[in-house]
Amino acid sequence: MRRLHATLALIGLAALSLCGCSPSKEKRAERPMALVPLVNRIAISRAWSTQVGGEAPKLQLGLGVAVSGTRAFLASYKGEIIALDVASGRRLWQRALHVPISGGPGAAAGLVVIGTSKGEVIALSDQDGAPRWRVRINAEILSAPAVDSDIVAVRSVDGRLHGLAAADGSERWVVDQQVPRLSLRGTSAPTLAGDLVVCGFDNGRVVAVIRSNGTTAWEAVASQQHGTSELQRLADVDATVIADRDDLFAVGYQGRIVRITRDTGEVVWGRDLSSYRGLAVDTEAVYVATADGDVVRLDRRNGSEQWRQKGLERRQLSAPVIYGGRVVVGDMDGAVHWLDAATGNFLARESIGHKHRIRVAPVVAGAQLLVFSENGGLAAFRAPALPSATVAARP
Repeated sequence: MRRLHATLALIGLAALSLCGCSPSKEKRAERPMALVPLVNRIAISRAWSTQVGGEAPKLQLGLGVAVSGTRAFLASYKGEIIALDVASGRRLWQRALHVPISGGPGAAAGLVVIGTSKGEVIALSDQDGAPRWRVRINAEILSAPAVDSDIVAVRSVDGRLHGLAAADGSERWVVDQQVPRLSLRGTSAPTLAGDLVVCGFDNGRVVAVIRSNGTTAWEAVASQQHGTSELQRLADVDATVIADRDDLFAVGYQGRIVRITRDTGEVVWGRDLSSYRGLAVDTEAVYVATADGDVVRLDRRNGSEQWRQKGLERRQLSAPVIYGGRVVVGDMDGAVHWLDAATGNFLARESIGHKHRIRVAPVVAGAQLLVFSENGGLAAFRAPALPSATVAARP
């Protein structure tokens, strides 16, 4: 039944992306925004690229790239995991698990951890891919596990958040939230924030759990259900909750973006904004890729809007990332866009080399930016960083 609901939600999402457009409006208004030719104002170079596995099934998966130290890890739906040297892209090892990988990898503290569509969590050594442990949680996993030397936190599609011992995968605790009858396909990846594990859920809530015992520390509402139909009432928090200093930032589909106090769960401010991809944060601002394809900068202190770039509307953006003091997002055709953090103006554009969608946020790995596409392609880019004095410039 969950799979049926998830599939229906994909259809609903396609319809909802057109909300506000009456049948009488021209069809061109429903198409992705055409990219305006751009002469790059900053030098972008491709350091290396590689490929893992083949194209995944059409259903959305939670596959991406993880970085730990000088190594990057990526996985394919067909069960292949590879480890790369971040600087050169050289393959260090690869392992075929012969299972349908659907979430991850997550990597830290000597472990690489993935989740499968059959409800298994598998941990390998990050040095050579040797098996460490393997456990079953009996529900599909569509996001990367959160990993450190103590705990592996895994979110499954049945509304449960699992705390597993990093040493052997034994279950420490499980917490759950009610799953609406209809929801988007996808789940928020857990976030480790001090003594808390924080995660978004399909009912619009952000939940903080004490990592040592699984006790719920607090719950906050990021996205409230509205409307009369089930599609209108979709309120999933599928984007990863971002932890930065004493703050947490979360955003929901057809809901709000909120700044939350980490220790108490108090909502400092909230602003109506819809996103199922996610956000990025720096010392001055919060940057969001909306469900409509806008990139928006908000004042970190009070949530007021500072700029909105509408040149990528309906291009199914990835979550943004801050790289070298600039905002970077990927799109449905494999294009990577650099925006000025202070103004939102376009600075540069590059292609990953094929027209496959970039679903997940690019990952900063030292001086490089790693961009992963849904067909298993990974490209590493380099760009000069802004002087540190201007990174946090405000408009």
